[in-house]
Amino acid sequence: MAVWALGINHTTASIDLRGRFAFAIDQVAPTLQAFRAALAHQPEAALISTCNRTEIYCAGEKPLLEPTLDWLAESGGVSPALLRSHIYALENGSVARHAFRVASGLDSMVLGETQILGQFKNAVRAAEEAGALGNTLSQLFQRSFAVAKEVRSSTEIGAHSISMAAAAVRLAGQLFEDLSQVKILFVGAGEMIELCATHFAAKTPKSMVIANRTLERGEKLASRFGGEVMHLADLPDRLHEFDAVISCTASTLPIIGLGAVERALKRRKHRPMFMVDLAVPRDIEIEVKALEDVYLYTVDDLASVVQTAQASRQAAVAQAEAIVDAGVQSFMHWVDQRGSVPLIQQLNAQADQWRATEIGRARKLLAKGDNVEAVLDALAKGLTQKMLHGAMAELHAGDAAARERASSAIEHFFLRKER
Repeated sequence: MAVWALGINHTTASIDLRGRFAFAIDQVAPTLQAFRAALAHQPEAALISTCNRTEIYCAGEKPLLEPTLDWLAESGGVSPALLRSHIYALENGSVARHAFRVASGLDSMVLGETQILGQFKNAVRAAEEAGALGNTLSQLFQRSFAVAKEVRSSTEIGAHSISMAAAAVRLAGQLFEDLSQVKILFVGAGEMIELCATHFAAKTPKSMVIANRTLERGEKLASRFGGEVMHLADLPDRLHEFDAVISCTASTLPIIGLGAVERALKRRKHRPMFMVDLAVPRDIEIEVKALEDVYLYTVDDLASVVQTAQASRQAAVAQAEAIVDAGVQSFMHWVDQRGSVPLIQQLNAQADQWRATEIGRARKLLAKGDNVEAVLDALAKGLTQKMLHGAMAELHAGDAAARERASSAIEHFFLRKER
């Protein structure tokens, strides 16, 4: 059984390229079904898509890296050559190592962050619902979760991490002297916005407003922080009211354009605006970054902020990597054993056939009144001859080299001394 994976992440591809391969969780099942239908033998498959990565994991009789890359390139509307220059391709043990590191937060922009594990589990659940998982990938992901749990409980890998939300607060604090005087707009109502709102709420800003397409979901989040809620459609008319804008939606196109921001700045008399775009694809047009009074940060811009306290984390990283190594060895041993299952099944079936034949012959002899001891002796000889027939034939056939190989195998399997 072969295992392979292809992916792009924050270290290999830009936001704009990653945005072409962003899949909402409700798109995962139909996407996997289309992928499996497009490839021969319909391999097992799972797809994980976050703001920082898109990865497809597969298992089948043989690795299909090139067909998988071609399909992924087509799904993102880019050429295979372009995608190949940004993608990482993994096989077998390297796949397990990567999956374990991702689940443990070792491959994240924020070292040790825990959000990726929940996203990983959601992706696996979606693959299960799509009927795309089999024994091999199920084992891979269950072991990923177990490794992540051990890393979390046995090391301090997350003790010094700075989350994206905390990084956004830190950057805002560098721009505004007093965050308690800042009016903040959160665009979206998902997990990342909830996390950001929690961090900003601790600074008791002047006001917090949630803008969302559905008011009900926005109201639920706003009520937690004593904030207000507004329709996303009202954003262009009210954008000038806010000093800080944090956006993270699942929109496939930017929802805050250059023109809207320029009009907002004019109404603000060019007082500065702090903007954080945590969405992939982008929520805020990239041209906004060039405006003189706007401080716009993307997920990639936050990388330098979150990469702190490296020295204090090295011991924890080493411990975590050792746990990952042990997990990889265990998984590959399981995969190797799985490769022997068909042969074991054939051996058992052949032995059952021999046994049934000899027992049937013995019963007939007993029914005729033959001596029991003689019947048992004939049964034992019959089974022994069937078991040794193949070995004896190899010893008497073929050239000298073949007989030598047969001799060594027979000595190993039949003439070993009991220890």
